[in-house]
Amino acid sequence: MRILGIDPGYATIGYGIIEYDNFRFKTVAYGAITTTPDKAFPDRLCDIFDDMQTLIKTYQPQCLSIEKLYFNTNTTTAIDVAQARGVILLASRIAYIQIYEYTPLQVKQSITGYGRAEKHQVMEMVKSLLQLNSVPKPDDTADALALAICHAHCSGSLYSKLAKGIVK
Repeated sequence: MRILGIDPGYATIGYGIIEYDNFRFKTVAYGAITTTPDKAFPDRLCDIFDDMQTLIKTYQPQCLSIEKLYFNTNTTTAIDVAQARGVILLASRIAYIQIYEYTPLQVKQSITGYGRAEKHQVMEMVKSLLQLNSVPKPDDTADALALAICHAHCSGSLYSKLAKGIVK
């Protein structure tokens, strides 16, 4: 299964593409989509959409694992991230890619076994699980790979199979 993990944003969107087969991970590609603040926001959204379409066409993932949006104190930023997340979901849906959403707590639990793990612990586990020489940069990229790994773990779980009606 080829999984595209996305850490949504509007200035930096981390992406990570992995293949998961028989409990083995293979890193396909990772990086970040970036937009510059000197562009009008609608143009930045178009750039994100276009880059997502290019990623999807190039790597042909079967599913998208994306972080669920949660609100902290800055609602203006959250609204902008939500709009960027919307174009990411649209690009994926247009390409008929299945979409799965995970909370930060679920990702941390899946990667480290502890839902309240520190960011550096998650990053080190991503490096270890994918057998990388260093932690991917920027942080958004490591987060995107963590989302992809999270989906790989969750998609193979007994609970997931029960929910899909595969196991009775």
